[in-house]
Amino acid sequence: MEQNLKYVVSVLGGEKATRMMQEENKLQFIVSKDSNKILIKKEIESLFDVKISKMNILNKINGDKVAIVQLKKEYPAMDLATKLGLI
Repeated sequence: MEQNLKYVVSVLGGEKATRMMQEENKLQFIVSKDSNKILIKKEIESLFDVKISKMNILNKINGDKVAIVQLKKEYPAMDLATKLGLI
């Protein structure tokens, strides 16, 4: 990924994440603990040139903070995943 990321740490991949990409147009990102929805949205939209329609934040037991981002229909999540090297 880009070197100037401040809030997005990495992109999650796996079976569940791939299913979410295909069926729901969603991507999962591990984000920094001091981030919030507004900061994450601005960073993802500017870096990857997409528009976000919804976002949920999960705080996992292991301490990770995960942003589940649903992209607008005109921005397929599978295309972005391909650019990021997930698929």
